[in-house]
This record gives sequence, C-alpha cells and structure tokens, in this order.
Amino acid sequence: MFENLSDKLERAFKNLKGEGRITDINVAETLKEVRKALLDADVNYKIAKDFTDRVKEKAMGMNVLKAVKPSEMLVKITRDELATLMGGQAADISLKGNPVVILIAGLQGSGKTTFSGKLANYLKAKKGRSPLLVAGDIYRPAAIEQLKILGGQVNVPVYTEEGNKNPVKIADNAIKHAKHHGFNTVIIDTAGRLAVDQDMMNEIAAIKKAVNPEEILFVVDSMTGQDAVNTAREFNDRLDFNGVVLTKLDGDTRGGAAISIMSVVHKPVKFVSSGEKMEALDVFHPNRMADRILGMGDIVSLVEKAQEQYDEEESRKLSKKIAKNQFDFNDFLSQIQQIKKMGNLKDLASMIPGVGKAIRNLDIDDDAFKGIEAIIHSMTPGERTNPSVLNGSRRMRIAKGSGTDIQEVNRLMKQFDETRKMMKMMTDKDKMAKMMRNPPRR
Repeated sequence: MFENLSDKLERAFKNLKGEGRITDINVAETLKEVRKALLDADVNYKIAKDFTDRVKEKAMGMNVLKAVKPSEMLVKITRDELATLMGGQAADISLKGNPVVILIAGLQGSGKTTFSGKLANYLKAKKGRSPLLVAGDIYRPAAIEQLKILGGQVNVPVYTEEGNKNPVKIADNAIKHAKHHGFNTVIIDTAGRLAVDQDMMNEIAAIKKAVNPEEILFVVDSMTGQDAVNTAREFNDRLDFNGVVLTKLDGDTRGGAAISIMSVVHKPVKFVSSGEKMEALDVFHPNRMADRILGMGDIVSLVEKAQEQYDEEESRKLSKKIAKNQFDFNDFLSQIQQIKKMGNLKDLASMIPGVGKAIRNLDIDDDAFKGIEAIIHSMTPGERTNPSVLNGSRRMRIAKGSGTDIQEVNRLMKQFDETRKMMKMMTDKDKMAKMMRNPPRR
C-alpha cells in the first residue's frame, strides 16, 4: 500500500533539492506535484487541494533554520499535515459496559467476518477480555460456518441460532447469553450487501436500537478507493458509527481511502488489517502511517511487535544458554516461531527506514521458513540439542526426511553456526561492557 504515492511524493520533493530557501515559485511547483500524487492515489480532489493549501501556508510562514534544508522542512510540514489529515492521534476502542457490545457493519466482501475474529483475538490477547462472537449474518452462505472456524482458531466461543432468521433477536439473545455465562465482550458480526440498500440499513439500525452498542465499527475494503469513502458517509449518516476499520492493506491499493475517510466522516480509523492471519490486526497510528508514506519507515511499530512476542523469563534462559555456548536447534526453532508471530515478513521489513523501497519488487514469501522448519523437525531430539553430532550420514537422512537436499541442510548448519557465534560474541561484549563500567575492586 502507498508505494506509488511514496514514489511520487519523493519525486515531488526533489524540486526543492539544492534550493537555498523556500520561495513562492519552488513551493508552488513542489506542491503541484504533491497534489497530483494525492489525486493519483484516489484522494478526493477537495481534500487534496485543501491539504496542499495548508502545507503552502505553513511553509511560507516559517523561517527555515540554517541547519535544515528547504526540502527537509517541506517534508516535515507535509508529514505533520498528513498525520493530522488521517486523524492526528491513535483512537482507542471503548470497552465500557459489562458486557461491552461491539457492532460490526459494512458491505459484503469488505472483510467483516474475518475482522470480527481478529478483533476477538486482539481483545483477548492484548486487553485481557473474555469475548463472545455472534453470528448475525443470516444471509450469506457459509457466513456462520466461517465465523465458527475463525472462533476456533483464536479459541473464542461463537453464539449461533441455526434456523433463526431474525438477526435482531439473535443479537439480543446473545447478550443475555453473555451475561449468564460471564463473557464481558460481545462482538456482533452483521450481514452485508453488495451495495447500500434500504433493507440493509433498516436491519442494522434495528440491531443498533435493540442492543445499544458501545462501539459501532464500520469495516471498509481499502482497495475500493473513493467508493469506500462514499459508502462510509452513507453508513455514518444512518448509524453514527464510532470508528473505521481498513482491511486488505496488503492488497494493490492506492491508499486514498485511508487518507480521505477521516475528513469526510469525521470519525477516526481505529484499526488496519492485512492478510488472513488472526494476529494481522493493528491499531491505526496516523503519525506512523504518515512516516511510512514518506518513506521514513515505522521503527516504533516494529519494536512494539517484537515486544509483544518477548518473554522475559525465556529471554533470561536463552541468554544463559548463549553465554555457555549451548544455543541449540530447539532455541533456533523457537526464535523462528516468534518472528512468524510478528506478522507478514515483507511488511515487517518495510518498517525499517530505507528498506521498503529496496525490497518492493522482491518476493518475500511468508512460507520462507518452511524449509528450515522441515529440516529441524526431521532431526532427532538428541540432534537438535547437540548439533555437533550431525555428521554426513545424519545430514543425508535429515535431507531425505525433510524433502530437501544435502546442500540445503549444509547451508542451514552453516547459518546456525554463524548465528551461534554472533550471539556468543554479543554476550561477551555485554559482559565486557559491564566490567568496564564496574571494574573489580582491588
């Protein structure tokens, strides 16, 4: 997402490179290109024009510091205005009430059901909630079954009433069920349509009136561009929802919806979703998204994802093993699992400043670790614990058992040895640094 926009903005700011100061002429030329870039990204024309007008006003009224180049100053102003345009600050989900009721709305195909499962997983894992999923889509074939499968994946119960064709009654009964069985969060997945129609709006308005939700989240497919913004306006006029969820951010989208939607409905984007993994749901941070659009990466989000998988006790045990040079293939496999839980590999790499553009055309498969995992799983417990016993005949057996060849096994062994040496070196450096700070007393 945003790759084309990022490229065009980068080219626009090149107009100011080499300039000694900001002038009416060079700013006008640069912002003309910025406006074109936004329009190409499917941002509403009025929003794009108002945006560039604000950037110009701030740029012309600002004294450029001697240490800062005009192009850098304009990028900073553009970045701040982009963040403001997309909401300024991250908006949290409200969890007041017992149970708190969250109503999910949107068109068919927008990703409502998948998002419902992801939200249940997010609230359970990160907020300590006890959620109940409610199958309120009685029209789409297999919608109820899909929600059951997703609920099973995240170990969250799903409330259904097979044969009941009254979604208002289903939602009302689900809340009674939640109160009786101790669920403190109810997530109601509702039916969508291929287009906005009166029957659809009347139905979801009736559900809203019956259950009085604390949160109404409008789920929109970010690949639909300005159509998404127009649909959001119609839903908001009828439901007065609390926030927007952008799905399919990993798709081939120009990003106009994410930039425009806040200005049109005056409601924050609360979550963004990409991929099918249940962990692939993130709180939307406008300032971080602005950084990514302008090619600055998103180190903060990357660190947060790493911290979510960080286990202090396991880390302490691992440090001791590394210090004793006892790091083995069980530990290696554990580290791979933690990396995989962080999300899409290409998306993670793109959060590193300067890396996103470099890897854009590379095919980074999420199954990149499959071969390594197969090799390790083909080892005996003793071989994983003591890799030094892996002689030629054992490696040949492992290659056959994992469906790989001897070269791949040898390559993994070499990577493992290098990883172990590097980890040992880092541990020794840490010890040396501590000794330098706290020299032994004589």
